[in-house]
Amino acid sequence: MNTRIITIDGPAGAGKTTVSRMLSKKLGCVYVDTGALYRGVAYEIQRQGIDWENDEVLDDFLKHLDLNFLMENDRLILISSGRDITNFIRTPDISMLASASSAKPQVRAALLGIQRNIAKTKDAVFEGRDMGTVVFPDAVHKFFLFADLCIRAKRRNDEMPDETKDIKLVQEEMKIRDGKDSQRKTAPLKPAEDAIKIDSSFLTIEQVVEKMVKCIEKA
Repeated sequence: MNTRIITIDGPAGAGKTTVSRMLSKKLGCVYVDTGALYRGVAYEIQRQGIDWENDEVLDDFLKHLDLNFLMENDRLILISSGRDITNFIRTPDISMLASASSAKPQVRAALLGIQRNIAKTKDAVFEGRDMGTVVFPDAVHKFFLFADLCIRAKRRNDEMPDETKDIKLVQEEMKIRDGKDSQRKTAPLKPAEDAIKIDSSFLTIEQVVEKMVKCIEKA
């Protein structure tokens, strides 16, 4: 692998997105939010009314799926068949559907090629749940970012519009998703054996990024 690939895995609300964005900017790398790809799949499943638990139907749907990223003024845009769907993929129902549908091996296989093609041509920071274990097992720089569930739920709740704030519901949904992600048979959420684990519960984003930069420079 000639390009420099950095993977950051971990559960929702651990700070992966903000850390990944800041780290990529500091290192001059491309930032790739792989979770957005799975949310994009879930959004299209919901929009098109796809019976994703039917393997034959799902396979046909994935054959016609056209997801890609574009950079627009330092903002990562998710495009589906030429349409910007970035603003439609962060709802709680899409999050839960993304977690459930991503357990399907054919969904992960369909998105694997997109992720690896990006890595062939660009130094990149890849954020996700199985970047260091499945997608880029040979990456030199791997991190697993985690935090206490209560803290993660508060962070996620603070990001939501006032009319949808409900920290108890956010925490419960996050707990359910943690369980599904870590117990699924295909690419479960877990640290790679050689990943550096960082607890972000009581660290600022800047402190997390500083830790990562030091580790990368030492390697």
